[in-house]
Amino acid sequence: MRVGLFTDTYFPQVSGVATSIRTLKTELEKQGHTVFIFTTTDKDVNRYEDWQIIRIPSIPFFAFKDRRVAYRGFSKALEIAKQYQLDIIHTQTEFSLGLLGVWVAKELKIPVVHTYHTQYEDYVRYIANGMLIRPSMVKYIVRGFLNDLDGVICPSEIVYDLLTRYKVTTEKRVIPTGIDLAKFERPEITSDHIASLRKKLNIAENETMLLSLSRISYEKNIQAIIAALPEVLKETPTVKLVVAGDGPYLDDLKVQAEKLGIAESIVFTGMIAPNETALYYKAANFFISASTSETQGLTYLESIASGTPIIAHGNPYLDNVVTDKMFGTLYYNEDDLAGAILEAVIATPDMEEKQLADKLYDISAENFGRRVYEFYLDLGISKDFQKDLKPDESRTKRFARSMMYLPSKIITLPVDGSTRIMRASRRQIKKIRKYLE
Repeated sequence: MRVGLFTDTYFPQVSGVATSIRTLKTELEKQGHTVFIFTTTDKDVNRYEDWQIIRIPSIPFFAFKDRRVAYRGFSKALEIAKQYQLDIIHTQTEFSLGLLGVWVAKELKIPVVHTYHTQYEDYVRYIANGMLIRPSMVKYIVRGFLNDLDGVICPSEIVYDLLTRYKVTTEKRVIPTGIDLAKFERPEITSDHIASLRKKLNIAENETMLLSLSRISYEKNIQAIIAALPEVLKETPTVKLVVAGDGPYLDDLKVQAEKLGIAESIVFTGMIAPNETALYYKAANFFISASTSETQGLTYLESIASGTPIIAHGNPYLDNVVTDKMFGTLYYNEDDLAGAILEAVIATPDMEEKQLADKLYDISAENFGRRVYEFYLDLGISKDFQKDLKPDESRTKRFARSMMYLPSKIITLPVDGSTRIMRASRRQIKKIRKYLE
């Protein structure tokens, strides 16, 4: 099978989505399939360095400067997709490359599958300070995009339930992204390496190391962990928190720690090298996360694969991951976080070998790739795909129709400071609809 993955973000840009895409590409190729990635250009990469990575001209997205949006090269992308004789398109974004992927799939009359990675209600406040798109509008935009596809992969039960509430009717399947176990089992990391890192972090052998490893942003809710620490330290003074990573909220966390008088119990490492992540997991007694915005969270799996239990805010996805106390401790109300940390320190048993082995296969990249391919097949990759597509419909009309994802209901919603934009959008949509009739 020849698969085209369409994404707005890919390496060298670092993100969970980029990691998921590379994992899928690797596993599909192990099965004998050929995978092409259609993505945005990047200043740090030669656009033509890899014939299987097609980079579309792009510019930084105004709300997230570290993310990019394609602005031209769409016809060329279609030519390349035809040349490579793609059998299926798998989109990984709802924006520029996602829209392009849907259009290309319609032109080639092949199936298009989508992975829904992001809960946008948590991020729309970054776009024009929340004035252009409000959380209540997200479901209409998402539903309009997804209901035009053949299948949707949900990385977790959280996403499945969310899209069900959005009334997405496209066939959905829960397939968590797996991880490359070899990157985290790492038998070459010895006790001496672990002791050396803990010494570097100023964490004694008898102290409990809590590891937070992520981009330092408000949504990761690391501030909740810091807020819970004073209560924990009253009961167990030997607990230390290591915050590994960098991001826009780092200075705020440092100020918070100083105000609470617990700065000596927190180590801010800044960004760490990717090849050191397994060492950090293994050096920690627990990986900890208070985030409620994750659709899956690969760091949870990475920690377990490293042999380190987790402490995390519970959700339907983690309920299926933490199936035994040896894998971690979950809490469901923020007020219970301190208690969850204390409970984990006191009551977490060692991991049992057979149960751990079973768990590792469940969360493996191999299992992930196999299940995605099975979904491709179950969707009926066949020549009679899209029988209802009008044969005489022009390319321009098809592309215009694929862009019609914003329902009129959204246009009528009041948006402070953007009345002119909303009115213009309504006029534009009326013109497009008239053209399509």
